[in-house]
Amino acid sequence: MSLDISLSKRDEITATVSRSVLETNVYDIHTHLYDPAFGELLLWGIDDQLVYHYLVAEAFRHFEINFNDFWKLTKENQAQMIWDSLFIDNSPLSEACRGVLTVLNRLGLDTNQRDLPRIRKWFKEQNPSEYITRCMELAKVSKICMTNSPFDELETSRWISGFERDERFTSALRIDPLLLEWDSIIPQLIESGYEVQHDLSGKTMEEVQRFLRDWTDQMDAVYVMVSLPPTFEYPANNQCSKLIDEAILPFCRESGLAFALMIGVKRGVNPAMKLAGDGLGKPSLISLENLCSNNPNNKFLCTLLSKESQHELCVVARKFRNLHVFGCWWFTNIPSVIEDMTRMRLDLIGMSFTVQHSDARVLDQIIYKWDHSRDTITKVLTEKYLNLAATGWKPSKREIQRDIDGLFGQNFNQFLAK
Repeated sequence: MSLDISLSKRDEITATVSRSVLETNVYDIHTHLYDPAFGELLLWGIDDQLVYHYLVAEAFRHFEINFNDFWKLTKENQAQMIWDSLFIDNSPLSEACRGVLTVLNRLGLDTNQRDLPRIRKWFKEQNPSEYITRCMELAKVSKICMTNSPFDELETSRWISGFERDERFTSALRIDPLLLEWDSIIPQLIESGYEVQHDLSGKTMEEVQRFLRDWTDQMDAVYVMVSLPPTFEYPANNQCSKLIDEAILPFCRESGLAFALMIGVKRGVNPAMKLAGDGLGKPSLISLENLCSNNPNNKFLCTLLSKESQHELCVVARKFRNLHVFGCWWFTNIPSVIEDMTRMRLDLIGMSFTVQHSDARVLDQIIYKWDHSRDTITKVLTEKYLNLAATGWKPSKREIQRDIDGLFGQNFNQFLAK
């Protein structure tokens, strides 16, 4: 397309978009991070960055060591093996490797020294509280939404004992075991005082709703979420579908909370690799259509793991205003895919989505994940605003800032508040 706009206007739009995307604070609406009060559960530092499952999976393509023998090593030794394999013996060109180097560079460390012991020493000298603030400031992240499970004993003990919340950290109530492992979590529910039955009879649905209400209050959760396999079906003649219909959705309607579905993960494709052994599959989105269509008074958030599913997701979102699309999850959180997904979403659903979440499992990762995402988002938005200006509709600085505020968290907040 020939852009019939002046060079000065092109430069103005390009500079405005770049400045706004790079300087606007974001609400990171899905992470696996923790409020600092959770202590060691909040991962940070070079060893945690290197033993992140993205890099573990990549490194095992080079290792000859047995899986079990690797997991018996100390974290430092695991990190050293990954560093040697991916950064010294090979150029660190993958997104996960580049991410580590981006973090180190932004923190002011000389990555070209290739000196892991010196890097490790620097991290050990950091004050954890000050370091959290520094990472958030570098990433320009104002709020972080945790993913909190009421079935994880390490987490629940902290919630029950109580702690002073860091207002920068919000919570999402994760209910995977409730929907996917019902038979195995029954004893835990009963021990906690909930009158539930294996066959879902009696007061089970009321008690599940009470369980959700109790933990939402305990965590002050802003939404309810579940990570689902590509085989997920709704409606279906199974426990998962029945629990959704008779417990989850009624609770969400009553509380006003959105139900977030993250669909497409195949757990344990290679169980010997632990977290690094999960894969993905392409789901049928008929189930998502049915959820949105059959439950117009419920709000749904959705992100998908399969790149091939993103076009269909946008089309579903065009049909149901109770569905909010968000982020580029896990295997799609790489620049080439982020670019395609962001452009497609802008083309099909305009500004009515949340452009990204970090999915960070290690605090430091918010620096690179947002840096890299901002670069790609800037590229796509600049193209879109220049195309818009070529029609004679020249966006103002205020309009561009409004749009980017929306994509970086306000759209999400507004959707939850409806």
